[in-house]
Amino acid sequence: MASSGEEPRSGSPGRAGTGTELAAADAAQLDTAEDFEVLEEEGEEDEDDLSELPPLEDVSRPPAPPREDGQPPEQSAGDPQEWLDVLGNGLLKKKTLVPGQGVDSRPQKGQDVTIRLKATLEDGTVVEEEPALTFTLGDCDVLQALDLCVQLLEMGETALIVSEAKYCYGAQGRSPDIPPNASLTLEVELLAARDAPDLELLSGQEKIQLANRKRERGNFFYQQADYVLAINSYDIALRIVGSSSKVDFSPDEEAELLDVKVKCLNNLAASQLKLDHFKAALKSCNLVLEHQPGNIKALFRKGKVLAQQGEYREAIPILKAALKLEPSNKTIHAELSKLVKKHADQRNVETEMYRKMLGNPSTTSTSRKCKDKLPWSIPWKWLFGATAIALGGVALSVVIAARN
Repeated sequence: MASSGEEPRSGSPGRAGTGTELAAADAAQLDTAEDFEVLEEEGEEDEDDLSELPPLEDVSRPPAPPREDGQPPEQSAGDPQEWLDVLGNGLLKKKTLVPGQGVDSRPQKGQDVTIRLKATLEDGTVVEEEPALTFTLGDCDVLQALDLCVQLLEMGETALIVSEAKYCYGAQGRSPDIPPNASLTLEVELLAARDAPDLELLSGQEKIQLANRKRERGNFFYQQADYVLAINSYDIALRIVGSSSKVDFSPDEEAELLDVKVKCLNNLAASQLKLDHFKAALKSCNLVLEHQPGNIKALFRKGKVLAQQGEYREAIPILKAALKLEPSNKTIHAELSKLVKKHADQRNVETEMYRKMLGNPSTTSTSRKCKDKLPWSIPWKWLFGATAIALGGVALSVVIAARN
């Protein structure tokens, strides 16, 4: 949770933006057939003037104090002379510019960290400057490049991070300033790290805001087609909503928390559908319907899950129920029409399969088959052989009786 309590500005690195432009872009990127949750539009915030920050090339390393024994000063573990290949694949590298306070001062996953950030394109164009960006380390609240590298920073350390697009904005980029497949250079200084707030002590509004930030982050990943990370963010949001509390909430706050939960579960089901995790998606839909039996999105997605599994007979009445609630919904109508046709085709296939298995004999062939099974239709050689065996048995019995 940000120390200032403010929502992240539109365009923050890896943040789920809340500006009007980003909201419009989100709506264009979302799968309309899924009727996915979109980010709500909010007013643009003024950008801070950070023109007085020193340019990257002017950042220098302060001289280390001389040692008493006359030997050159030792370097800390966070003060490498060469680039560190963070993941071993050459796509994410880190280099220390200003050393920090030692390895023991590194932040831990789950802590709230605050960094100073400057992001540039390969041509040197500055696309982002944040004097104090706060996020929860390890929750994927920001770019993966930051989430992976900040945990390697020492307190007070300034580092240079060079990342390929895969760990930034990927193939889609960020309109209008970051093109698709763009690499970024990030100058990062670790300013602070502290334990995340106790969920049990959060007020109703604090819990709602925190859960919504995680949900919006999940929306960002969904738009980037990174459904695994989207699921991760929705799970975190649901864990926040479902956490126990030592604070009393008002009825309105309880209603808002339920609304966040339902949105997260609906979006979670959409992400799980994209990954063909049908069993998990069905569970998410059912959880929504436990709270809101008439939730159209949950009914629609449950019908789609069942249809994907070939359960057309079960899916059709569910989609009919959704269409009854919203008769003008063209998406539901189209999906229902498609399923009715598939169900009819499925029944025709099954009928043909049963016909081939059981056959479709004519009256003549049936009469002939019955005739062939009558006793007098048994071949004479079989009947003669059976008679001979029977007579032989009688003769043998007579001989044995005579001898006795």
